[in-house]
Amino acid sequence: MHSAAAPGLTFRDATDADVDELVVLIESAYRGDASRAGWTTEADILEGRRTDPEGVLQVIKSPDSRLLTVERDGRIVACCQLEHRGDHAYFGMFAVNPTLQGEGLGKTVIAEAERQCRGAWGVGEMHMTVISVREDLIAWYKRRGYRRTGRMSPFPYGDERFGIPQRPDLEFELLVKKLG
Repeated sequence: MHSAAAPGLTFRDATDADVDELVVLIESAYRGDASRAGWTTEADILEGRRTDPEGVLQVIKSPDSRLLTVERDGRIVACCQLEHRGDHAYFGMFAVNPTLQGEGLGKTVIAEAERQCRGAWGVGEMHMTVISVREDLIAWYKRRGYRRTGRMSPFPYGDERFGIPQRPDLEFELLVKKLG
């Protein structure tokens, strides 16, 4: 499903052939020194991996899930997971190339993701979970119309697939947006 929602950008569903490039993108947006070029880094609160080829492939292969991939000039510059969960969609695995952050690309991607979820699945809400200490990121989502619910879920301490926590107080907060 190609879409030209923004000039110069191509939106499509990821394929198996994209897995390695997507892992590099997601890791670069969240982990290690490369991520410090952008403002979405989690390098100070989590070490280790953000995802792996198996995790990305699982999203691509799941019947209720899509990995929306955003290309510019033949390069993958952003991605997000969209999962159909009954009356709402779940938004996750959101990554924008750190060197392109701050240009409005993230706003464009999330708006297109919301549009596609409404159109494809007819859902009335988008849900996501954000690490509650990420005040800057939560503020960014609030400016996009998401609201904090105060509904928390525990961070999976001890499961290194989600990273190696650098502090003891991590948990996820559910953010919700009505899709009109």
